[in-house]
Amino acid sequence: MKKFFKFAVFAAAIVAAAYGGYSYLKPAPASYVYRTQAAVRGAISSSISATGKVNAVEMVEVGTQVSGIIKGIYVDFNSPVKKGQLLAELDPDVLASRVEESRANLTLSQAGVAKAKAEVDNCARTFARNKELFERKLIAKSEMESAQTQLALARASLTEANARVVQAKESLKQAEANLLYTKIFSPIDGVVVSRQVDVGQTVAASLQTPTLFSIARDLTKMQVEANIDEADIGRISEGQHAVCRFDSWPQDSFDAVVSQKRLSPETISNVVTYVVILNIDNSDKKLMPGMTANVSVVTEEYDDVLKIPAAALRFTPPADAIADGSKQDGQAGQTGLFVIPRRPGANESKKSEQTVWLVENGKLAGKVEIDEVGISDRTWVELRGSALSAIREGQELAVAFTKEDEGSASAGTRK
Repeated sequence: MKKFFKFAVFAAAIVAAAYGGYSYLKPAPASYVYRTQAAVRGAISSSISATGKVNAVEMVEVGTQVSGIIKGIYVDFNSPVKKGQLLAELDPDVLASRVEESRANLTLSQAGVAKAKAEVDNCARTFARNKELFERKLIAKSEMESAQTQLALARASLTEANARVVQAKESLKQAEANLLYTKIFSPIDGVVVSRQVDVGQTVAASLQTPTLFSIARDLTKMQVEANIDEADIGRISEGQHAVCRFDSWPQDSFDAVVSQKRLSPETISNVVTYVVILNIDNSDKKLMPGMTANVSVVTEEYDDVLKIPAAALRFTPPADAIADGSKQDGQAGQTGLFVIPRRPGANESKKSEQTVWLVENGKLAGKVEIDEVGISDRTWVELRGSALSAIREGQELAVAFTKEDEGSASAGTRK
């Protein structure tokens, strides 16, 4: 028994020494520093981004109804014009000669009417005389009928002559109108945006009206024609607020309002888009037609909601930190990739199965399952559902971590 006791003491000493050595040599648990963002209460909005072109609200293309050579141009680019102001003039010589020709044809037709009237009078007298002679039985009936026929033919000739006069008058009227069309007048008050002809250039109006000038009525009121994808067009409605930005003015933003959602689709590379018109104020005349606008249409907006950082929904803590600091909830942390909702309705929340991790005193203090979220602006997410009772305003949420012994930031998010 004495030998057995000595052996047991010796074995216990060996075990104690081994455990002490292991405890001494075992690496210390990793320490992490967490980067956090607090849940805040405030405004949040959801928006749709698109690009578009700036144009004047009313743009008039001024053309010509007759062909000819440009004789004179009296305005240029950026010229302010008034309604009825002479813009350009075509060479009128050819059309003026047509006016004189039409007048001569009218005179000739009028002379034909006079001749036809004289012939009618002559035939009428002949018929009356023959009728009297026939009643006295001095001539044959055939002679009286022949005179009657001649009278009818003379009256038909008079009708034809009168028709030729009407035709000649209309030809003269058309020739005079074409002569007036050689002078191009402004149809509205505005500014000449483009000029597409020069003096001496020939314009032909045989197939379609050629455009000579483009005139914008009012450049202080512009519109943006934005192309909205078919997946987002259902969220667009008239009266929505939008913000436009331009490369020419990178520090400025311009407010706009959706005024029209056009029904006609446009398909480019199998992508269907719809044109949405936004009215934009240009009182300072910074914007010019043709500029490219980066448009952000606000589809939903709330003023006082609890919102959490989107990065917190993507955060995945290190496994050893979960084992050491988060045993109180009895589970290992599991998160999914947070997908920003593309088409949330105005009163529609989005069901979720995501997790955020709470941080207190620099350590993970547990996790909260997020069962419902609202709209997102890609940085913040509106919090809804039962998680509202578990997360308070100002609560710190983990968004990334740094391993303290390495001194370098580690991606604490799942991409």
